[in-house]
Amino acid sequence: MPSPHPLLSFVLALPLLAACSPTFNWRSVPVDGTPLEALMPCKPDAGEREVPLGGLPTRLQMRSCETGGLTFALAWADVGDAVRVPPSLSGWRRASLAGVRVDVARVDEPAVQWVVQVPGAEQSLGLQVTGVDPQGGSVDMRAVHFTHGSVVFQAAVYGQRMDAAALAAFVDGLRLP
Repeated sequence: MPSPHPLLSFVLALPLLAACSPTFNWRSVPVDGTPLEALMPCKPDAGEREVPLGGLPTRLQMRSCETGGLTFALAWADVGDAVRVPPSLSGWRRASLAGVRVDVARVDEPAVQWVVQVPGAEQSLGLQVTGVDPQGGSVDMRAVHFTHGSVVFQAAVYGQRMDAAALAAFVDGLRLP
């Protein structure tokens, strides 16, 4: 008859293994071409594409990852001229609402505003909504759009259930000089 000790050892080791692989493994993430310091809770994928911002095609860079049932995304674009910052920010905020199927006309409603500050940002505007994900399910979104010079940023968290501590750590990890 086999000894129960190997199984018992395995069962007793499970909590230790879980402790070695936390859901939120915070790390510093490079934000190419900007002075932004950012923390993300998982190893992000990188991408970029051209998008219309402020009336012109603009290169948008992004880092995103998923963990704990949440998607964390950080995106930025240099719009090249301070005159393009306000329309770029406004358009991006509307696009964020449209992305979760929330009426873009609600962008200035107090109910969707989220008061949040990014240290060193010239402007910070937050959005908080419950919308619809691409599969038709409910999704909570918290997004902060902020600026530094001619660079516009978005830091956002999406999920079926928002984790307040993870959201706070993500936003608190954003810093500009």
